[in-house]
Amino acid sequence: MSSFLLIIASLSIISCYGGILPTVTQNDHKSRVLDLPLSQQEHFADINNDKKIEHNTEYDHEAFLGAEEAKKFDKLPVEESKKRLGALFDRIDKDHNGTVTKQELKDWIKSVQTRYITDDVERQWLQMNNDSNNEISWDEYDKTTYYALYDDIPEPKPVTDQYIRLQKKDRRRFNKADEDGNGSLNKREFADFIHPEQSLRMKDLVITETIEDIDKNGDGSISLEEFISDMWDSKQNNNSAEPEWVKVERSNFRKYRDLDHDGKMDRKEVELWLMPIDYDNIQAETAHLFHEADVDQDDQLTKQEILDKHDVFVGSQATDWGAELRVHNDL
Repeated sequence: MSSFLLIIASLSIISCYGGILPTVTQNDHKSRVLDLPLSQQEHFADINNDKKIEHNTEYDHEAFLGAEEAKKFDKLPVEESKKRLGALFDRIDKDHNGTVTKQELKDWIKSVQTRYITDDVERQWLQMNNDSNNEISWDEYDKTTYYALYDDIPEPKPVTDQYIRLQKKDRRRFNKADEDGNGSLNKREFADFIHPEQSLRMKDLVITETIEDIDKNGDGSISLEEFISDMWDSKQNNNSAEPEWVKVERSNFRKYRDLDHDGKMDRKEVELWLMPIDYDNIQAETAHLFHEADVDQDDQLTKQEILDKHDVFVGSQATDWGAELRVHNDL
């Protein structure tokens, strides 16, 4: 269960946020499936648009701090960033022995992830719960999210068709999340609705939605070309040559995704792709941070070791080139 909860924690960004309708050009699969669970960033990415894959420290910053706090650190002078990182060290070091163990760092990253989910559920609950009771009805959600389908201002047909498609998808997910079948969602059910990757009972629907998003020919599976075109659209990239990372994804599809080598991923293979049973993202991120900072390799981090590698753990003005000075004092 833990692998399922961790690998796709960003997968279910709801198709529309609090009354903000999606644009017709938005690829909602990319905003869910291909995002990484601990961060909205790619851990290794073509950072400089030069087709070279490099380590992206923004991933580590968001995994360690959470996306919103990472943004705050990016605006800080270096010394203030280090000062706050030192204060965070004291919170991570639960037994206050002056070092952070791998387990303490894992617990911290997990708490950051959990906080994001909890905060996001609370924020959207307040946006959607128009009558301020203990449940959100489909009508409340529908009228708040898809208001453009009900007002007097006509939308172009492609836009309306897109809204209707997403509305149907949301209605199916809403019904699945409605565990007691009373037509409304309490806060726990609402959490399952907007973050189905956090709920084991929503697992099958997550797989179904993913296949539907990528499967263009409607055969119920994902071919290599469908898999690649979902990540890289040559037309949108002016028919330029595929970058190296796309070639890597092609190879990975053949080696690790298409397990029976029939040229496509069936439902079980999609499940193993989204929810691998042998991979723990928090453990992997913890190991990566220790590799970067544990200079004496004693499997524990001192405050000085973390501060010496502050640019790995958090951002600052030094790692946010050209940023406007804006110091936050509310961490």
